[in-house]
Amino acid sequence: MQIILMEKVTNVGQLGEVVKVKNGFARNFLIPQGKAKRATDANMAEFEVRRVEIEAAEKVKLADSQARGEKLSGLTLQIVQKAGVDGKLFGSVTNADIVNALGAQGFEVEKSQVRMPAGHIKQIGDHPLSIALHTDVVVGITVSVLGEQ
Repeated sequence: MQIILMEKVTNVGQLGEVVKVKNGFARNFLIPQGKAKRATDANMAEFEVRRVEIEAAEKVKLADSQARGEKLSGLTLQIVQKAGVDGKLFGSVTNADIVNALGAQGFEVEKSQVRMPAGHIKQIGDHPLSIALHTDVVVGITVSVLGEQ
């Protein structure tokens, strides 16, 4: 399916590009989330009329994400979980736990923005992870998991 991208989408394309993607990806993800529109003549004409407005909005989003990223960069987040004697956690630290801990410190982050390369944290100690605030802004933080008996 031919679509017009309304914002930059990782591994797909840039704002305003007309790209061909699988039908299901367009119908179930890109179009409902407002990231793309079908590439019809009417939609292409509407996009060209609103191009400057959309690009300005994207620049504002990027600047906001960069400002938030500077505040978050290098942050060490401490989370206390119940753990056994050997340092294994009873349960795990998930994206939701990290979002809640960041929210308590005044940072607005969504679960989908938290990138945990090794999966959920199941050991006490320091664990690096990244937060993708924007497709161009990815910030690294450290989660320090402390065990409580």
